[in-house]
Amino acid sequence: MRTLDIANVGTFDVNLWTAGSGSPVLFLHGYERHPGGAPFLQRLAQFHTVYAPEQPGYGTSTGFEHVQDIFDLVLFYRELVRSLGYERIDVIGHSTGGMVAAELAALSPEIVGELVLVDAFGLWLDDQPAQDPFGAADEVKGAKWHDSAAIPSPEPTIFVPDPDDPHGEIFFQAQNLATATKFMWPIADRGLRRRLPYVRARSLVVNGASDGLVPLAYAKEFVRLIPQCELAVIDDAGHYPFIEQEDEFIATVEKFLSA
Repeated sequence: MRTLDIANVGTFDVNLWTAGSGSPVLFLHGYERHPGGAPFLQRLAQFHTVYAPEQPGYGTSTGFEHVQDIFDLVLFYRELVRSLGYERIDVIGHSTGGMVAAELAALSPEIVGELVLVDAFGLWLDDQPAQDPFGAADEVKGAKWHDSAAIPSPEPTIFVPDPDDPHGEIFFQAQNLATATKFMWPIADRGLRRRLPYVRARSLVVNGASDGLVPLAYAKEFVRLIPQCELAVIDDAGHYPFIEQEDEFIATVEKFLSA
């Protein structure tokens, strides 16, 4: 059974996609959008109870005016987990969601069981500057995908078109990216590297080998900084390995979570 509900956490009302049964997993989406009921989430829900919130400031999730920095967002997610009735939960974070997941694991280690970071932002390497995710559309597209011919159309999203609002999707995307800039402009470095050594969760870093937004060197830096961490590189995939190489992604993550 899959549901999309409104979760109230203090001053926040957020869309919460829920599916499956079994051990709980919190999925934190990336800088562009919530993927909605994407096939990879549905497959994770075959093994777990999956909770996938839409971040405040994205779509119709409210409360972003109460978020001044990354720590406010971390506190929100900590309270969300508690509101779901869990003392500990496995966390998968993609892109900016990976950055937030890593912060959550460092600042509230008592609630994070296993940690999976997928093509995560949050670090910066002067000798290997990454592509600007807010740059020219064609350049960003080339950096995100291993095979531009295989990009799904439309890309998975929680957005529901409204026939009475033909410009709704444009506004939706613009609002999402504007929210992302709070944590990613000019670079997605808010001092996370100083806090990664405090992560106590057994961790897995997954990276698409062809990701131009988060090159492999960044994934290796996460692994170097997190005490109990391993790396999985998925070939023939860019920033969205769970779309371009869904089978390998699910097998890799589930093997780690079930170990």
